[in-house]
Amino acid sequence: MDEALEHWVETADGLTLFVREYVPQAPQTGLPVFCLHGLTRNSRDFERVGPRIAALGRRVLALDVRGRGRSDRDGDANRYTPAVYAQDALKVLDALAVEEAVWIGTSMGGIITMLAGAAAPDRIAAVVFNDVGPQLDPAGLVRIGGYVGKGEVFANWDDAARSAAAITSQAFPKAPPAFFAEFARRTCRQRPDGRVEFDYDPAIAAPFRQPNGAAPVDMSPLFDTLKDAPLLVVRGALSDLLSRAGLDFMRARSPDIDWVEVPETGHAPTLEEPAAWDALLDFLARAP
Repeated sequence: MDEALEHWVETADGLTLFVREYVPQAPQTGLPVFCLHGLTRNSRDFERVGPRIAALGRRVLALDVRGRGRSDRDGDANRYTPAVYAQDALKVLDALAVEEAVWIGTSMGGIITMLAGAAAPDRIAAVVFNDVGPQLDPAGLVRIGGYVGKGEVFANWDDAARSAAAITSQAFPKAPPAFFAEFARRTCRQRPDGRVEFDYDPAIAAPFRQPNGAAPVDMSPLFDTLKDAPLLVVRGALSDLLSRAGLDFMRARSPDIDWVEVPETGHAPTLEEPAAWDALLDFLARAP
């Protein structure tokens, strides 16, 4: 993991958000890349991909969405919604003087991107949808709702890695133990007492307790605001959130869309897989 710059941005409602920045390691070749993680994750999801993109000559920003990682937790769980996250994302770009960017959205990050695109389409030059789209498979939402917000605490990192394997092994069936150990380090934090817990506010689960609260019911109008921009869809071939039918829906709505399926991978690819990285590399070579 390369060294990253650190930024702190205040939201409209007074929280402080953390942003990692990877500085271009070559003459700048295009617009900045703005990376948004999934529901229970944080900016460490991009700790390998970010430096790789920076090495191509692009500024890379990776946000800890409110309630995750080093960003503040919100005392009002009702604000843990994609619409608020989209407002935060645009505020971050304002604060860091980024007028337009290539957005990479993993799962929830893709929903945030669609909402931001509806509010400010001029801020989004191109999009990478990582295992997400305007139509979500209910099976994946049910699975995610079954584990998010449990507030588990583990005795040590080994126990956290075993939990990570139990939760995600169906998405990475051939991953070695070292993969889940790193997965735990990305998604958890160590408490002062030495024990380990997930690195997010359990209250982010609140939307799952409301009808249709995890995501907008029909995101097709949101997707349509972006469908004419350069788009890449990365789908895990085993994904239970973005089905093959969901991918085909996106392809029909945006015929020029680029897409790739990552073999033997479910929800969601890390973007470090060879198939995903090769597609991302090709896409960024052509993106603004």
